[in-house]
Amino acid sequence: MSAQIHISDHFTFGKLLRFALPSIIMVIFTSLYGIVDGLFVSNFAGDGAFAAVNLFLPIFYIAGSLGMLLGSGGCALIAKLFGEGKDDAARRIFTGLIIIVTGIGAAITMASVWFMPQISILLGARGETAKLCSLYGMIMTCGLIPFSLQSFFQYFFAVADKPKLGLFITVAAGVTNAIGDFVFMYAFKWGVTGAAVATLIGECVGGIVPLVWFISKKGKNLYIAKPSFAPKTIGKVCANGSSEFLTSVSVSLVSMIYNFQLLKYVGEAGVEAYGVIMYVSFIFIGCFLGYSVATSPIVGYHYGASNTDELKNVFKKSLIFYAIAAVVMTALSAALATPLAYIFVNSNKALLFMSANALRIFSFSFLISGFNIFASAFFTALNNGVVSAVISMARTLVFQVIAVFVMPLMFGLNGIWSATIVAELLCLIISVVFIIVKRKKYGYL
Repeated sequence: MSAQIHISDHFTFGKLLRFALPSIIMVIFTSLYGIVDGLFVSNFAGDGAFAAVNLFLPIFYIAGSLGMLLGSGGCALIAKLFGEGKDDAARRIFTGLIIIVTGIGAAITMASVWFMPQISILLGARGETAKLCSLYGMIMTCGLIPFSLQSFFQYFFAVADKPKLGLFITVAAGVTNAIGDFVFMYAFKWGVTGAAVATLIGECVGGIVPLVWFISKKGKNLYIAKPSFAPKTIGKVCANGSSEFLTSVSVSLVSMIYNFQLLKYVGEAGVEAYGVIMYVSFIFIGCFLGYSVATSPIVGYHYGASNTDELKNVFKKSLIFYAIAAVVMTALSAALATPLAYIFVNSNKALLFMSANALRIFSFSFLISGFNIFASAFFTALNNGVVSAVISMARTLVFQVIAVFVMPLMFGLNGIWSATIVAELLCLIISVVFIIVKRKKYGYL
């Protein structure tokens, strides 16, 4: 059995991959909630239900991004505190953040359930689709607290030197969701109700089990202690995690804009095709995001310990990883576009063709997106939330919104599918500039 890897270690490329792999798989399995629901809804509940789910999910991810905000920002700060030897302060901040996530999640849940019919209409749903969207949304929102906690805890398993445990819990949650979808949708014929209930149960596994584990103190460096709610510290956490939070919110907002544009150009079929892209991209982007989740506490720890040699080591090896992963992800997505689309929309040949074509074009964004994700996460880990937020906003909101409105004017429907490629390319310029400008301050080059 290989020795346990700690964030304080020196990392070879192989050791870095071994440490990151559980987090990569963990993020991908988290994405399976939406993917599994999409598979069952599209195949057992009909096209209208598939459109309803795709219309609601962006707003749900916005509501659940609180866990990402406090998780990513808190992870960077807490890893830095461990590097400085301030273990007790790290645990107290960690506990306070858990309480904040739970409290705000409860408030959002109550408000969202009350106004769900109106929210469905605002999202563009009409008629039967609006009813299905509202039904799905009410049940899904009831799982917002465990979903937010799951997003929060994902960042801290690596800090606790337990990335494999994080993977195990996430796999258990994903399997629970998949089994629930099969039972409630295929066997009981509950439609979108079954999809939402299955996801809610899976989220409870992913959010509540880690909470119970962190309550126990035995043999751990990170656990729940007396909470700290120092406003200055909470503000720093929010500022530092703002990039990941803005990324999540922006992606969801942009998804809604894409949906509105597609409804304008090709109707609900366009929304369904875009849903296929999103489900597939969850898997491929999950590789990039998972690596960032794993390596951020490493960067934060060595930054806190003023170990610039290891910062240089991790930075260079990460660039190699992203370069290799970018080529592999793009090649796989482009080559498998038709069979991947067929999984979701096999009953409609015209929709299948549209979805496969869209995915084939979109896949080229993977050549660039990994580097931008890395740049943003790297500066978050260095506790520079401002630079990280600028990169995230440019990548996921500013350039995306411009591209999705401008590109179809020149290239029609294909312009919508290629908008992300243009946005990623423009953001890459900003990422490279910041990496070069900040290299002397942090010593990673």
